[in-house]
Amino acid sequence: MSMIDPTARIADGAVVGEGTSIGPYCVIGPNVVIGENCKLVAHVHITAQTTIGAGCTIYPFASLGTPPQSLSYRGELTRLEIGQGCTIRESVTMNAGTVGGGGVTRVGDRGYFMNCSHVGHDCQVGNDVIFATSATLGGHCEIGDFVFIGGLSAVHQFTRVGSQVMVGGVCGVRDDIIPFGLVNGQYAVLEGLNIIGMKRRKFTRERLATVRAFYQKLFHGDGVFAERLAAVQPLAAEDPAIAEILAFIGKGKRPLCLPAVDGKH
Repeated sequence: MSMIDPTARIADGAVVGEGTSIGPYCVIGPNVVIGENCKLVAHVHITAQTTIGAGCTIYPFASLGTPPQSLSYRGELTRLEIGQGCTIRESVTMNAGTVGGGGVTRVGDRGYFMNCSHVGHDCQVGNDVIFATSATLGGHCEIGDFVFIGGLSAVHQFTRVGSQVMVGGVCGVRDDIIPFGLVNGQYAVLEGLNIIGMKRRKFTRERLATVRAFYQKLFHGDGVFAERLAAVQPLAAEDPAIAEILAFIGKGKRPLCLPAVDGKH
């Protein structure tokens, strides 16, 4: 049985899953689908064609599915899809997609979005991410699984952030970040590998040593970056993480986030 506070406003056509509680002063639009066993604490606003997976907890003043902040938007009914088991804290905003960007913003399972964080239109966000306070995505960003974005950091539109990346606090991310990367700085630069995150994902010492050696050859070896990239291609067979990094680089259309020494050239 769903529990709906009498002050909440649930539009005709909205679907509320079994066991979901909707607290005081929530406003739910007519095209919204909320899964089972969710909890909307109070003052939550959900609109557009928004779907929310089972077991999510959403705190006061979150606003989900609101129109994309894009000058191309003309009032079309577009989508926001949020996976299962997410925690969405106070004043988080997530925008629906734009027609030009595919019409849907997607957020994966088990994400933890701290207060005032923002997911822009047409973003594709993976599973098990953590966005610290006021972490912000511009439109069309792609964020991999197990990514941590530090407080007050902002990711430029169309930027890709690979899986298991850690972005430090107060960073401006303008360039694509390789999987397993660790970036810091006012304008983010690559400082190494996210070793702590890799250990949490059960990387053995042997795997860590292999990926570290590859990283050193690619980013700190002799010659210019393009030459080093060509030279390390055969190393893809040594470890799945290396193959993932090389595949990520190969698909890139934007500049790649590099260590500071390379970023100056």
